[in-house]
Amino acid sequence: MKAWINRFSLTALRQGALNLSVVLVLASVVGLVTKGISFGVDFTGGVVTELATHYPPEQEQMAKQLDLLLVDGYSMSRSGSNHWIIRQGLDISEAVTANWHSQLPDAWQVELLGSSIIGPQVGSELFEMGGLAIFASLLAMMIYLSFRFEWRLALASVIALFHDVLLVLGLFAWLQIEFDLTVMAAVLAVIGYSLNDSIVIGDRIREYLRASSKIELDTQINRALVSTMTRTLVTSGTTLLTVACIWLLAGAPLQAFATALFSGIVIGTFSSVGIGATLPKVLGLQASDYQLIEPTRNGRVG
Repeated sequence: MKAWINRFSLTALRQGALNLSVVLVLASVVGLVTKGISFGVDFTGGVVTELATHYPPEQEQMAKQLDLLLVDGYSMSRSGSNHWIIRQGLDISEAVTANWHSQLPDAWQVELLGSSIIGPQVGSELFEMGGLAIFASLLAMMIYLSFRFEWRLALASVIALFHDVLLVLGLFAWLQIEFDLTVMAAVLAVIGYSLNDSIVIGDRIREYLRASSKIELDTQINRALVSTMTRTLVTSGTTLLTVACIWLLAGAPLQAFATALFSGIVIGTFSSVGIGATLPKVLGLQASDYQLIEPTRNGRVG
């Protein structure tokens, strides 16, 4: 075991992480109830217009022009220097929808790349299908974990999954970041990533508990965390580096996706320690739960 990790400090760190998780869950619930999620036009329906400007203006200049033309409200994102995506709700007047882009300054040389209308029924169906995908993935993970681990370790991993999803949704509620299909895809990725980390740590805890029932449970859990720490830090670090590049370089259309994925990976790594490795003891896990019963010489179980 690495000398710089003290058994008692690591145990206290795990317990503190569990307590912090409870606080963050409560904060997320408050955010979801009071502020709600800002759904994008993928779910609410609306008009999406894509423009190209051969002479790219500053973002402030474009926003000033759109404020004059799109009086019913809009949201704008920019990809690169000359690609613009403008989203409007369904409650817009015909005067606004009729070739408003042609009224932008001629000097910008605006080109209409495409315009599409998503009806409220289509948006509702997309939301239902996305929610069903998240529910199905969580259900499949629960079934898998129930066969792989003793119920306390399995339940802790399942709670960690729900914790991760709830905290990502709470973050989007508090910051009022637009929640669209790309963000829902990120949430699904977070579920898989979080489960992978929990399984690795859970497997190592099970191995140590099977090896010896005489060592204190906290010591066994801490040994499991230390032995997987390098793997966790390297995996999470490299993944976060990749997502950070998407966040910084891919432009506005993928910023919400990168935000969900980045925060989800951090939260998933945190919950693997604070919930996946700590909660089983709270639920009554003991080393004897993983001890194999050896048959006696006369064939009976002893």
